[in-house]
Amino acid sequence: MSLVTIEHLTKSYTERRLFDDTAFSINEGEKVGLIGINGTGKSTLLKIVAGLEEPDEGSVVRRRNLYIRYLPQIPEFTAGDTVLDSIVRDNASEPHFSSREEIEASAKTILTQLGIYDFDEKVEHLSGGQRKRVALTSVLLSTADLLILDEPTNHLDSEMADWLEDYLKRFRGSLLMITPDRYFLDSVTNRIVELDKGKLYSYQANYEGFLKLKAERLDMALASERKRQSILRVELEWMQRGARARSTKQKAHIQRYEALRDMDAPEFDREVEMESVSSRLGRTTVEVTDLCKVYGDKVLIRDFSYVFLKNDRIGIIGPNGSGKSTLMKMIAGWVEPDSGTIAIGQTVKLGYFSQENEAMDENLKVIDYIKNVAEYVQTKDGSVSASMMLERFLFPSSVQYTTISRLSGGEKRRLYLLRILMDAPNVLLLDEPTNDLDIRTLTILEDYLDSFQGIVITVSHDRYFLDRMVRRIFAFEGDGAVVQYEGGFTDYQVAYAKKHPESAGSTGSGKKVGTGSRDSAESSSEAGSGKSSQDGRAHQKKLRFSYKEQKEWDTIEDDIAALEDAIAALDEEIAASATNYGRLNQLMAEKEEKEQQLEEKMERWMYLNELAEKIAEQN
Repeated sequence: MSLVTIEHLTKSYTERRLFDDTAFSINEGEKVGLIGINGTGKSTLLKIVAGLEEPDEGSVVRRRNLYIRYLPQIPEFTAGDTVLDSIVRDNASEPHFSSREEIEASAKTILTQLGIYDFDEKVEHLSGGQRKRVALTSVLLSTADLLILDEPTNHLDSEMADWLEDYLKRFRGSLLMITPDRYFLDSVTNRIVELDKGKLYSYQANYEGFLKLKAERLDMALASERKRQSILRVELEWMQRGARARSTKQKAHIQRYEALRDMDAPEFDREVEMESVSSRLGRTTVEVTDLCKVYGDKVLIRDFSYVFLKNDRIGIIGPNGSGKSTLMKMIAGWVEPDSGTIAIGQTVKLGYFSQENEAMDENLKVIDYIKNVAEYVQTKDGSVSASMMLERFLFPSSVQYTTISRLSGGEKRRLYLLRILMDAPNVLLLDEPTNDLDIRTLTILEDYLDSFQGIVITVSHDRYFLDRMVRRIFAFEGDGAVVQYEGGFTDYQVAYAKKHPESAGSTGSGKKVGTGSRDSAESSSEAGSGKSSQDGRAHQKKLRFSYKEQKEWDTIEDDIAALEDAIAALDEEIAASATNYGRLNQLMAEKEEKEQQLEEKMERWMYLNELAEKIAEQN
């Protein structure tokens, strides 16, 4: 059953047309991820679905008695409220709570999962990330039919993101959300809706399936355009022969040509072409020796030393507030260490993309903001003007001469990133670069960093970005310890689990609370209160294979080899049956089935192998 149906949606903001006679709907049980370039209207669509904004044209029909809860990108609170006051205020009418005490008990469980421990702190004293997590807690406590979440994963560390991912997978209602976290989208959603040039395109798939289906859609659009151009050439030749247009048949011919000629060609995404723009880096880069930093009674960094190598790709991870950004600020020279030294080579040119945009003069025109750094930059393709770089960063000429104040938050982040790169740094410090950047810009940023001739140091909770980009992890593990691991985030998780077997099952996935927002407050409270004793028993219990797992482990490698042989044989038969379309379709279906079986076997082998290693370690 449809919860919300929108037809002929049209909406403009200043001179921009965000939606151009398009449609959207969401049904019971759907978990929809909305993606698109920043500034094109994603947050506006969420507000229209939630009933907080009206379209310029079109109809919005919501199911009767539909209960919606909405998490905005920047939540607002009542002045003077404490953390618990604000949550109680938002959930006082929830039918499954009978008292303030019940709301507070359930709220504390989720707040703790999200790293909020001072429940009586005034909300106005919290950081932006903490305020977002308080608002997220309030929304998750509801019994909504539809949750609408704008950037829920921003400001969450990886353990919090894992916990929220699991929570939303269990949530029994419908979900509409915006997030740049591709692993999160892939795990939680069963439908992706893309906003592209004023139109909404729906794909019944998670993020991985969306990539495949979108490629097919673009291929079809290209094929249709090639066919149109071919017909146009034939029609044009006919027109140029000077045929008389007196008969009805000839007039129809001319009308067909004119209709084809006037059709809009499909528009394709302009790429954010981010050629490597950097300065020469000498022998001495950045050398950190015995670095220490303490705030109050909290030790953030203790005796940390490292010499950054040319073309290093370093990821820095750890819980919120552990000191990651402080380390970046010390390298950038914004914060002084308590002891230890940071030596910066003479040829080092730092570019620091901080969590907080630098103070922008919002009265400046977009192009002037960039020209204040450089009017031209040298790339492998030669000299490129500021205007051309803006075009490549998805700021068309129509936007370049508008003021910064008219940009969305995501567009300002993209502009800020361009300004830093225009200065041609050779050491890039990226502090949470995936916050507020859309997926398409992130993809191109990753491609750019592949060819960047310099050092990249990034703080990020985005597991996909870390797996894609970094080759070494520095993990803040408490009490000032910064521990080095080789590889990306997934490699770190495996290495950490081996190093700390007692934490297996709790790190990485977080604790689980209830089975979604429709569960009772009591189930959330029980999940929180009963966890420690259950964990204690689990840690004492000796790991071993079940009878079924042992039999499976004994034969699984032979099963995988057999499937690989079967796929290879099918490939040979497919090549030999290229002209027999009936047989070819049958073989392709068989191959797809075998590949699916192989993928499932490989995933099962990974689980059994990890279990076997843990059993060997405890013995």
